Amino acid sequence: MDRLAGADPEVGPARSAAHALLPRALRAWLGPVAALAALVVVVLGVRYAGHSEPGRVDRWIVPPTADSVRPPWRYLALTLDFLGEPAGSALVIVACVAGCLLLRRPRAAVLVAAGTGLTVGTTTLLKHVVGRTIHGPGNLSYPSGHTAFFTALALMAALPATGRLGLGRAAGTSLVLAASLAAGATMGWAEVGLGAHYPTDALGGWCTALAVIPATAWLVDRMADLLAGRPAERMTDAAPREHR
Repeated sequence: MDRLAGADPEVGPARSAAHALLPRALRAWLGPVAALAALVVVVLGVRYAGHSEPGRVDRWIVPPTADSVRPPWRYLALTLDFLGEPAGSALVIVACVAGCLLLRRPRAAVLVAAGTGLTVGTTTLLKHVVGRTIHGPGNLSYPSGHTAFFTALALMAALPATGRLGLGRAAGTSLVLAASLAAGATMGWAEVGLGAHYPTDALGGWCTALAVIPATAWLVDRMADLLAGRPAERMTDAAPREHR
């Protein structure tokens, strides 16, 4: 990773802030948002732990019927569902990482790999902890991994875009939240319409991504900045010895 940091045009001290995945202007607002999202995930998980039926909120949003989406919208829903499956998501991740590397954005490539892995891993763990099922035993449903994955992709695109566009705190936060909401609502619609998840599962997946991705982006920025600082420190320490 030292070689990666040294070769990355983004990680020089003068350019690090300009190319940060999580712009400094957004940290004050996205921190509380991520914390609130994590709280919602926990509250919903406790509320529906061990359940196998839709809750009152689920019935209020969507009648308890499966496969409510009909052609031609069903084809769109099935396509979205495939993108969240292991084969489809792997294709999306590889394409995104390759695009980031071609654009010489290694931080973004690391974020895509780490962010999607942590998001999907978190939803998988929570499913086994909560134990909520749909359509019979073994079909764990809370939170929706598909919704979390799609929301994570939107967040990982929107976060660095706010810095590159030079958006302020309010505009940048609005863009990030709007992108995540659009992605989460789209995949949530597909999953609920196909009968694969309850609406509260989709909400839990959306909040999971909101909690995981900003923290992951901050960690990637922190690691890249630390690695970029090491060569400079070594050169500074070595110069006096050579002069002597």
